[in-house]
Amino acid sequence: MSFAFAKPQTGRFYIVAAILVAGLQTLILGYIIQSRASILASGTEVLLKTAPVDPRDFLRGDYVVLNYDISSVPVSTVIGGIPAEAGEQTLWVRLKRQQDGFWGIVESSFGELPVTSDTVVLRSLPFYSYGPDNGETIRVEYGIERYYVPEGEGKPLEEARNEGVVSIAASVSSSGAAQIRSLVVDGKPTYEEPLY
Repeated sequence: MSFAFAKPQTGRFYIVAAILVAGLQTLILGYIIQSRASILASGTEVLLKTAPVDPRDFLRGDYVVLNYDISSVPVSTVIGGIPAEAGEQTLWVRLKRQQDGFWGIVESSFGELPVTSDTVVLRSLPFYSYGPDNGETIRVEYGIERYYVPEGEGKPLEEARNEGVVSIAASVSSSGAAQIRSLVVDGKPTYEEPLY
């Protein structure tokens, strides 16, 4: 009498593993998309002055590199001092609407700032701080320094930049993260960002 032992069904194992991996990837992608959409839908909108440049990305087309007045944070606005040790830091920047409608820096801190009713707190991306020897300004980025436009439309934006009429409307979440809502040329939204 001979006994036949069943072989493990490795094919089913691989199928189940592939389904689990695909499901996990879908969840992560959905989370990223929902996080961005949440900021655009419920964040506080601020208007920022820009100084764009018009390079080109071979994979994604024309884009505008955006440089903001608020990207150079005056050391004089820092409350609570500058960390003594050089290293990676995050800066919280309090913005308030100015008389011209744009939002400007009123204070900043290397520690989290509380939100008040008439201000917005923007959180910088991590950057390298030289300690107290930063100079008169601290250069930061907020994750909103690149905006993609349809192919061939970057050049007119460069010309508008030279005329000083390009700005952006950004939405800022309660945690200080920002997303570009629209690119504004001569006071009119030119490119609107969809939620999804």
